[in-house]
Amino acid sequence: MSEQDWVLHVDLDQFIAAVEVARRPELRGRPVVVGGNGDPTERAVVATASYEARAFGVHSGMPLKVAVKKCPDAVFLPSDAPAYEAVSARVMDVLRELPVVVEVIGWDEAFLGARTDDPEALAALVRARVEEETGLSCSVGVGDNKLRAKIATGFAKPAGVYRLTSENWVRVMAERPVVALWGIGGRTSAKLAELGVRTVADLGRADPDVLARRFGPATGPHLRALGLGAGDAAVSATPWVARSRSRETTFQQDLENPADVREQVLVLARRVAGDVRAEGRLALRVAVKVRFVPFFTLTRSVTLPEPTDDAGAIERGALAALEKVELTRAVRLLGVRAEFGAPPEGA
Repeated sequence: MSEQDWVLHVDLDQFIAAVEVARRPELRGRPVVVGGNGDPTERAVVATASYEARAFGVHSGMPLKVAVKKCPDAVFLPSDAPAYEAVSARVMDVLRELPVVVEVIGWDEAFLGARTDDPEALAALVRARVEEETGLSCSVGVGDNKLRAKIATGFAKPAGVYRLTSENWVRVMAERPVVALWGIGGRTSAKLAELGVRTVADLGRADPDVLARRFGPATGPHLRALGLGAGDAAVSATPWVARSRSRETTFQQDLENPADVREQVLVLARRVAGDVRAEGRLALRVAVKVRFVPFFTLTRSVTLPEPTDDAGAIERGALAALEKVELTRAVRLLGVRAEFGAPPEGA
């Protein structure tokens, strides 16, 4: 084989659960669920579940109260973000020691850009080095662009390597539902189904004008490109910069009084304002998330009059966003998010 450019997507297997098991070896092989304060009687959702817990139907985003019903023998642990950040940083440092360009895209995943004649051998080296240096397992997707590499990782899990390129795209993906594509969720899938587009092959054959009318002049053609497996192949080592800062709270007792809801939004907005100032950047928009009983969620946002890190302005923006929500039901969760503009010079 001759050398060519490849994109590898590295995804740490059951990352948060794996970090917790590494800290508590006695939990190895047991179902482990991480989320909230680790108390399944409280309102919180699963951050991650070990493969042993997933076998019982437990998954990320599931309420802990549901998780404990599905797997009553699971060990429930509180989330520990600083610990996960520290381990993630170690993993990324290990990757940077390899002959690759590393683009970090989250705690537990990164794209690697490399020129090689044997991407599978490089992927195997990545897996071995990460395990040797950190004790963690990872899966690696090999692709000719980021989209295909990311999707390939799903076929590689757990602890494997899989290649997905233009050569096997149709054979592997054509008859799969559109939600199998990175970037298409349930809502978009439902809208595509209304147009008779259900499979990846359907999407690749779809009329771009029809998609543009339904989803917009930019999003429509982009969706068709996803169906064809097209995507960006450039991997950049530019440090990842957060696009927003957010805070949210799940209330153990529902908030039924709109005045209490507004007060809690202000509390969250003040915390977000502190995060914005610590980031050294300016917020352009503020969004509020409201989850009603039993589990219906709305998000509304406003553009601020000018970019700012002023707490008062962010609080007013949060209240203005909340005004767009009809508080007709009890509230179980609130969140406030500040969205940034461009990072500061030199960041």
